[in-house]
Amino acid sequence: MRVVLCDDNRLLCEALADVLRSRGHDVVAIAVTATAGVAAVAAQRPDTCVLDLRFPGNPDGISAAKSIKDQFPETRILILSGAGENTAWSQAIQIGVEGFLRKDQNVAQIADALDVIADGGAVFDPTLSRRPGTPATEPRHDTRELLTPREEEVLRRIVAGQTTQQMAAEMHVATSTLRSYIKNVLAKLGAHSRLQAAAIGSRRPSRRPARSARQDPPFLPAPCEYSPSDV
Repeated sequence: MRVVLCDDNRLLCEALADVLRSRGHDVVAIAVTATAGVAAVAAQRPDTCVLDLRFPGNPDGISAAKSIKDQFPETRILILSGAGENTAWSQAIQIGVEGFLRKDQNVAQIADALDVIADGGAVFDPTLSRRPGTPATEPRHDTRELLTPREEEVLRRIVAGQTTQQMAAEMHVATSTLRSYIKNVLAKLGAHSRLQAAAIGSRRPSRRPARSARQDPPFLPAPCEYSPSDV
C-alpha cells in the first residue's frame, strides 16, 4: 500500500509512518497543509491518503478530500477528526471517503484502519456523528438519508433477516465486499449491531433525497511544496 499522510502535526505523521513502514507499506509523502496534501496525491497517486480534518487557515480536510475524490477517485481516504464533528462526518460520507476516525486513537489503531480501507473496507466511528450532548446509546437515525442505493438494499436484507452469505450470493458480490457495506450501514445509522440496524430500518421507510448539484467549485491546489518521505 502506498500512502500519503497529511496532518499539521508532523510528529503524528512521522509516528504513523514508522508503524506503516514496519508493516511493509510505502509512505510516499508527508504533507503538513491541506493544499500540500492534494499536491502530494496528484504527484504520487497513492492507494490511500490520511487527512486531518482541521488545518490552520484554509482549505480544510473536507475541501481537500473533495478535491482528491474529484480528481483521483481511486485514492481511498481516511479523515482524522476530533469529537462531535457532526457536520463534517456527514459531508465526508457524501464525498465518498472510506474512513472517518477520532484523532486521539493511537497510531497502531489508525494503521489498522488503513489496512481495512486498503483491503476495500470502510471504517467509520459512529461516535463522531453525534451532536454535543447526544447520549452514546442514542442512534443517529437522521443519517439514514446518506445511505447509497446499495446500502439501502443491504439494510432491507438485514431487516429481512438474511445472513451475510445469503446477501452476498443474491447481490452477486464477495463476502468481504458485503461486510464493508454492512459496516457502512451500521456506521451511518449509528447502530452497534445488525439487530439495532434492523430495528431502525423496520421503523423508517426507505428514502433517497434528491441531491442538488454542487454549488462550490472544486478546490484546486496552488503550487506548493510537500516533502516526499524518502527525502
